[in-house]
Amino acid sequence: MPRYDAVAFDLLTALLDSWTLWNGVAGSAEAGMCWRRRYLEITYGCGAYRPYETLVREAAADVGLSASCAEALERRWSELAPWPEAPEVLERLAGRLPLGVATNCSQRLGSIAAARAGGAFKVVVTAEGAGFYKPRPETYRALLQALGTRPERTLFVAGSAADVPGAHRVGMPVFWHNRIGLPASAGATPEFCEQSLHRLPDVALTLA
Repeated sequence: MPRYDAVAFDLLTALLDSWTLWNGVAGSAEAGMCWRRRYLEITYGCGAYRPYETLVREAAADVGLSASCAEALERRWSELAPWPEAPEVLERLAGRLPLGVATNCSQRLGSIAAARAGGAFKVVVTAEGAGFYKPRPETYRALLQALGTRPERTLFVAGSAADVPGAHRVGMPVFWHNRIGLPASAGATPEFCEQSLHRLPDVALTLA
C-alpha cells in the first residue's frame, strides 16, 4: 500500500503561479513582491480570519499601491494558472489517493483557484471556512478532519516556508515545492524539498 493515505496542498503557491498575477497587477515583479510580502506579514500575524480581500487591500496601501490594485487582483482571479507540471501530477495522484487543499483566502476565491488548479479535490478548506489563517494549526486540523485521515499518513505539499513548520506542528510530513529556492524557516526541515512537483507522485505513491 502507498506510504500515505492522502495528499494535501497549499494552493496559491504550491499548485498555482499566483506570483505572476500579483506582479502583473502591481505593474512589476519588484512591486508585486513587496505587496505580496506585506500581505503575508499581515496574514501570518492575523491568525483568526479577517476578510482576505481586506488584508490584500491593506497590504497594497502599506506598500504605496493604489486600492484599485486589490480590486484588479480580485477581478482577475480567474487568470491564475497552474505550474506547468501540476495538471499531470494531480491526475496521477487523483487516481490513487484522495486530494485536499488548505488555502489562505475566502471561500469564493478558494473555489475559483481550486478549479483553476484542475485537480479532483475531495476537500477544499479555506481560511474563511476554518476561521483561521495558516500557519495556525486550526486550518490544517480542519483539513485533516475533512479528509478523515491521520496526520502522519497525510503528506502536505507546501508552497511557502511558513507551511513547513505549520504542517509539522500538527504531525504532517511535508513535501516543500520550493520553486525559487526560498530560505527555510528557522528549525523547519521538510521531509522532501524540490523545485518542481515532478517527483511528488513517486514520493506519495511509494510503498510503505
